[in-house]
Amino acid sequence: MPDAEQSTVSPADERRHEPGPEEFWSESYYLDFFDPAIGVAGYVRLGLCHGLGKAWYWACLVGPDRPLVTVIDHEVPLPAGRSLEIRTEGLWADYTVETPLDHVTVGVEAFAVAVDDPAEVYGDLRGDRVPFGMDLEWETDGGTYPYPGVSRYEVPCRVHGEVLVGTEVLTIDGWGQRDHSWGVRDWWAMSWSWMAGRLDDGTRFHGTAVDIGGDPVYGTGYVQEPGGLLVGTGRAERSETLGPEGLPVSGLWRVGDLELRVEPIAFSPVLLTAPDGRTSRFPRAWARFIASDGRSGDGWIEWNQPA
Repeated sequence: MPDAEQSTVSPADERRHEPGPEEFWSESYYLDFFDPAIGVAGYVRLGLCHGLGKAWYWACLVGPDRPLVTVIDHEVPLPAGRSLEIRTEGLWADYTVETPLDHVTVGVEAFAVAVDDPAEVYGDLRGDRVPFGMDLEWETDGGTYPYPGVSRYEVPCRVHGEVLVGTEVLTIDGWGQRDHSWGVRDWWAMSWSWMAGRLDDGTRFHGTAVDIGGDPVYGTGYVQEPGGLLVGTGRAERSETLGPEGLPVSGLWRVGDLELRVEPIAFSPVLLTAPDGRTSRFPRAWARFIASDGRSGDGWIEWNQPA
């Protein structure tokens, strides 16, 4: 497993890639953040679904004492050339690599939907229409992690900037993660869980575990101690307990020697529908992570749940 000094990620990998011929070939840019000091977290995702001839865009803000504010648009025109700027009715967003592998900025101007119950996203998604914007920067906090054998990499980050919700302006000074992947991704064929976060002592961590037929077949991750190298663990395992609507109420992870208990704080789910009508529920959550030695911290976690 490569460590930070042996990384196979190239600055050129930050650019868009030539799409493959498969129906579910896509390129994905994820960025999340959390700022416990002001009680909010959020994420954005741009998915370039070349085989489907369109892009998917998600953006949200969550908090334990506020409605879910979410943008979910699965009918966005693909951006031209190498651009990552999208524009459609009620939505403009851009993703700019300021310095490869070091500094990325994201801008969003949109109308979002605010709902009190995150599970409403699985229905008609009716709620209050809210002006929503982001002007945020992700700056690398340590190393960059290349997945073994997969065209994907993860980057732990510091995150700062502003989020606008209606007339409210939130100044973000927190932490987060971004990742970039390209290749075939069939959301409806298998389940998986992904998570990444930061303990309060500065330890960064990430894990992914994929299931087929209920059996974990692929697990990977990293742990980056404060001031140290980002080191791939070669092992990641997890379990979770589901609540109403399939939203997990708790979970357990092991990434190398790091054992973590997961306590979701606030959810931002997405419902995914395939061209043939298959569906997959995709709950994502800002979560609290508690290590077996008593340390704790925050991060984001997701579960893909094909019907």
